Amino acid sequence: MTDAYETEHADSPFHRRLPIGERLGGEPLLAGDLSCFEAVSLRPLAEMRVPEQPRAGERDRAECGHCRPSAHTLWHDDDWQVRAGWDRMGIPFVGGIAPREHVRLEDAPLELLAGLGPLLQRMSEAVKSIPGVARCHFARWGDGSEHFHLWALARPAGMMQGRGAMLAFWDDVLPDLPADLAAEHFRVVAESLAAHGGTAFPGA
Repeated sequence: MTDAYETEHADSPFHRRLPIGERLGGEPLLAGDLSCFEAVSLRPLAEMRVPEQPRAGERDRAECGHCRPSAHTLWHDDDWQVRAGWDRMGIPFVGGIAPREHVRLEDAPLELLAGLGPLLQRMSEAVKSIPGVARCHFARWGDGSEHFHLWALARPAGMMQGRGAMLAFWDDVLPDLPADLAAEHFRVVAESLAAHGGTAFPGA
């Protein structure tokens, strides 16, 4: 049986001009100083179908991982939480920032969002407190979960190949960070955040 989200082709002036089924050249991904690729082979452009498959928590908030207590929580306060360590890392730090309450960006209370700017500032400083880290990159994709969340990624000092969006690719391919070193990096971030409010390692 085919799910409903697979039954219709997406249709708009943009969609109708796409070369569906063709394998596009990857040369634009190789150009410029920020690229980390020497060669790229893209998969053929797949059909785009709507409605899209619901994200985690969209049909049933009981399925939302951000809402459940987690042993991966490094820090939280009354409104926000930071989690890390649920997967391997190649770069010094990858963490998730999310409200403790289940909200989407589109309908999050303005008073909640007002606290995000100062938290991002604190998070950047916390991540850069890790020895050997030059920058903290922030990203939002939002395709896996309805619950609003951001990513924080640490760029190693001197790693010019890791500038911009390339850092996420390097995280996938660099050697795994040893567990004891990852734990130390988590401690640095958690304690830095807690120094200005909230609780480090609040428990599951």
